[in-house]
Amino acid sequence: MWTKAFDRLLTHLIRRGRLVVTFADGTTRHYGSEDAPMAELTFHDPDLPRKIVLSPDLAVGEAYMDGRLTIANDDLYGFMSLAMSNMASQGQPWFRRPLVIGRWMMRRFKQFNPVKRAQKNVAHHYDLSGELYDLFLDEDRQYSCAYFSDPEMTLEAAQEAKKHHIARKLLIKPGMRVLDIGCGWGGMGLTLARDYGAEVTGVTLSREQHGIANARAKEAGLAEQAQFKLMDYRHVTGKFDRIVSVGMFEHVGVPHYDEYFNTLKRLLTPDGVALVHTIGRAGMPGATSAWITKYIFPGGYCPAMSEAMTAIEKSRLITTDVEVWRLHYAYTLRHWTKRFEANIDKARDLYDERFCRMWRYYLITSELTFRANKHVVFQFQLSPEKESVPLTRDYLYQEDKDGAQQAAE
Repeated sequence: MWTKAFDRLLTHLIRRGRLVVTFADGTTRHYGSEDAPMAELTFHDPDLPRKIVLSPDLAVGEAYMDGRLTIANDDLYGFMSLAMSNMASQGQPWFRRPLVIGRWMMRRFKQFNPVKRAQKNVAHHYDLSGELYDLFLDEDRQYSCAYFSDPEMTLEAAQEAKKHHIARKLLIKPGMRVLDIGCGWGGMGLTLARDYGAEVTGVTLSREQHGIANARAKEAGLAEQAQFKLMDYRHVTGKFDRIVSVGMFEHVGVPHYDEYFNTLKRLLTPDGVALVHTIGRAGMPGATSAWITKYIFPGGYCPAMSEAMTAIEKSRLITTDVEVWRLHYAYTLRHWTKRFEANIDKARDLYDERFCRMWRYYLITSELTFRANKHVVFQFQLSPEKESVPLTRDYLYQEDKDGAQQAAE
């Protein structure tokens, strides 16, 4: 029964390119057309067809990690590109839709992130060995989407461009109090303190990130100007001229969106400005991959714009600008994957082969989610007042215009 259901699933999905599957009993089946691209899979677990029908993303990810599914030439990128592009085109067959609806209905429970649970979720991912992140991130440890004004930019240049693009949107002046929610290893906060003269308070729930961020501030001579605290953003008090949150909103969870934006409203001065940078969906609301939830980001979710905007409207904050980055994260993840693969022996020494396969699967499928599916990055610029920022975007590019004028002279 399960083999037939699996056969119907792949017959429905694979229309472009060709997929060859060799089952555990030695039987081989072909799906799709004779056109390239082609991928070849071998199952080493007779129960894999059933698991894939019930939960494709979880079953395929786990089987690849465990070696119960192997790919010819270990071409994970080629196989996932074929699979995900076809899934994006064809959608789910009718007999899987009740399972998809059930997973969607459970999402609010899975995204319920009170403080203690949020701290546990953060530790699951961000308190891994700091040496791991050194293997694939840029020198500043920016673990969010870079800004590629030119696709040929280096990762370091694109991450610097991202930080300064955000700083321009924040319209920071020396001495302004800035709150960095989800400050990571401190790179954004240190840039705002060093290059823009801001007084920065960063908050994180990761002990690893907290320790490194403060050590970096001390080493840079910015310990008085940039301070990083181990605390939940909901516990922050006081008022701030600016609030920045990069790559943190994905961990908030739909049940807490109202709480999140109400907190921003509470902490901003009357003419303050906030910038929220988050992965999102350029489509309808959905549910997080079961594999991602289990192995990478428990409690995480990337919102549709409608979900975020509904909560923003309720908070009575004014949306002064929305920018959508489309392929920037695909470029970023491609850099990370290449660097991780170049250092995979070091990663294996830190963990084991299964972890390396898991991390490679995470990076590659994430890139392809931005290429084949509707994932993008949103930047929401928010303020309690309409006139807190200029009426046009010209101020974002004034520095470039001044530089071009000086060069011409």
